[in-house]
Amino acid sequence: MTERPLLYSFRRCPYAMRARMALLVSETPVCLREVVLREKPEEMIAASAKATVPVLVLPDGQVIDESLAIMHWALNRNDPQDWLRGNDRQTALIKEADGPFKDHLDRYKYPTRYENVDPLEHRAGGLVFLEKLDGLLQAEGQLTGAKPGLADHAIFPFVRQFANNDREWFDSLPLPALQKWLGTHLSSPLFAVTMQKFPQWKSGDEEPVFGLGSAAAP
Repeated sequence: MTERPLLYSFRRCPYAMRARMALLVSETPVCLREVVLREKPEEMIAASAKATVPVLVLPDGQVIDESLAIMHWALNRNDPQDWLRGNDRQTALIKEADGPFKDHLDRYKYPTRYENVDPLEHRAGGLVFLEKLDGLLQAEGQLTGAKPGLADHAIFPFVRQFANNDREWFDSLPLPALQKWLGTHLSSPLFAVTMQKFPQWKSGDEEPVFGLGSAAAP
C-alpha cells in the first residue's frame, strides 16, 4: 500500500480549509490529524516549529507548513480543474487578501487581541477589499473568469470569516456579485466535503483518510 501524506488540520481555520480543498480537487488522499489549537500535539510541533495548521508531512519526511505552498504542491501534481491558470494574476490578488485584508479581518474579529484598535475602522478597511472583489466578480462570476480557480478558493474562506462576524451587516451591503459568489462556494459539494467533521486526533490514534473517494465537484 502506498504511504499517504499526513495532514495536521483544524476544521474551522481558513488556511486549513483552502489546503484541504486543494488536496481534494487534486485527488490527493491524506491521513488526517484533526487538532485542537489549545492542545497542539507534540508530533505537530516537532514537524513544524511554527506549530500552526495546516502542516503537511510527505512520505519522504518533507514538511510543507504554509497553506498556499500545500495548495501549489497538490495542484502541481494534479490540477484537473485548471485552478492554476493565469497564476501570476491570481498570486497578486491572494497576496492582497493574505496581507492587508487579513490584517483588517483579525482586528475586526478579534479587537481585544490588539492595543488601541477600533474594530469598525478595520471593518471599513476590509470593506474596501470586498468592494474590489465585487467589481472583479461582476464580469464572469469568479475571480478567475467563468470558472473558479486558485484565487477563488484561497480567498473565500477569509471572506466567509469576515462576513460571519456580523452577517446581518454583510448581507445588507450593496455587493451582490460578492454575496452570490460567496454563497455559491459555501453551498458547493467541494466545500461540504472540506468541512466534514472528524474527532480530535491524539497520539496513538489511528488517522482517518481524508479525500479518499470524496466528490470534489466545483
